[in-house]
Amino acid sequence: MPELDPLLLSRIQFAFTISFHILFPSFTIGLAAWLLVLEILWLRTGKAIYADISRHWTKIFAVSFGMGVVSGVVLSYQFGTNWSEFSRLGGNVVGPLMSYEVLTAFFLEAGFLGIMLFGRERVPKGVHLFATAMVAFGTLISAFWILSANSWMQTPAGYSVGPDGVLHVASWREAIFNPSFPYRFAHMVAAAYLTTSFIVAGIGAWYILRNRSVAHGRIMLGMGLSMLIWLAPLQLVIGDLHGLNTREHQPAKIAALEAHWETEKGAPLILFAIPDPKAETNHLEIAVPKLGSLILTHEWDGEIRGLKSFPPEDRPNPIIPFFAFRIMVGIGLIMIAVGIVGSVLWLTGRLYASRWFLRTLVWVSPLGFLAVLSGWFVAEVGRQPWVVYGVLRTADAVSPVPGGSVLTSIVLFVLVYGVVFGAGLYYMAKLVSRGPGETPPTPEEEDADLSHRPMAASGSP
Repeated sequence: MPELDPLLLSRIQFAFTISFHILFPSFTIGLAAWLLVLEILWLRTGKAIYADISRHWTKIFAVSFGMGVVSGVVLSYQFGTNWSEFSRLGGNVVGPLMSYEVLTAFFLEAGFLGIMLFGRERVPKGVHLFATAMVAFGTLISAFWILSANSWMQTPAGYSVGPDGVLHVASWREAIFNPSFPYRFAHMVAAAYLTTSFIVAGIGAWYILRNRSVAHGRIMLGMGLSMLIWLAPLQLVIGDLHGLNTREHQPAKIAALEAHWETEKGAPLILFAIPDPKAETNHLEIAVPKLGSLILTHEWDGEIRGLKSFPPEDRPNPIIPFFAFRIMVGIGLIMIAVGIVGSVLWLTGRLYASRWFLRTLVWVSPLGFLAVLSGWFVAEVGRQPWVVYGVLRTADAVSPVPGGSVLTSIVLFVLVYGVVFGAGLYYMAKLVSRGPGETPPTPEEEDADLSHRPMAASGSP
């Protein structure tokens, strides 16, 4: 029986758990902000429909938030079980950053989440609005610290290396606001808002198609589309700035995701290829001359470093980053196209009557999650073979555990996640299938309704 590689298995395990976890924050970050907007509209207009939509989606938020917390806790434990050397050598930097996320964001969210979920009929409207704002703000703070920690691993700064190889913080300002952090933070938050907008618009379209909660669905579709129209093109600009930053600080990653093997000026944009790391070439390549340099350097004859300019042991395998990047960009272009078509239909008064477009929105609504996963694979696989880029290799960060133990834990993770989170996703689907206008009233609302209902002639309510 071949020997199991604990490094490869540990990477697969972490990829599985982080891929599952990232789906929930990418949804709740945008959803919390949207719930805040709904609460503001309710207070400003007094229209009960905004409260109905907010009440309905708050339940969905609660389930998604809970699953995100549970799946996130698992990741922290893996730093000790699978990546103990990384914890020992880099824990002085990464540990406090992740602790700040708990002390600031998680405590803030936990403190106000109960008021947001259960206080709508029990506290003044202003207090409930403030609680919702704090939860939304907490999700952004959480993203701030997690993206800061991850960005430091991508572009380490503000650190020193001790004689024993342990990393220490030399400047917290430089470590937190490392060179790639502003771009990663903006890119991830925009991706979260786009993911939520696509889901909200798609579900709104689904309600309209089935003639259920139509008034609520029209608002959801309109609000989701209004965010998509301007944010999708803006995300393209943010991504371009992020790419320029990556080319400066992680040129090997750029070479991998573009599958460039030779350093050249006026490099082409490779639309499709099958990278071959062993032969150091591409098969079935389809490329547009010079367009790669124009996009990556903003110059027709800009120079792009190829993978061959890096030692073989320092190159990321280009296969996954190459295809993941094209999936992410392709979905981004689909989002822009949907926004343009939707805006034209909106301006011409045909948005809610164009059933083909409503069906399209339903089918493409989950694409935001796929774009987030693709982007995460580009960032993490493209960073290899480093866990801290240029400082600590992934092979030197893994725990000294046998491969069989890691394989057993992977199997257990898949089984437990399938049962626990499968049930959670099923419950979320049931909540979505019940339109906002069909949500049963709370006991307090029933009491209020009874107290205002006129008495019948028989004396019965």
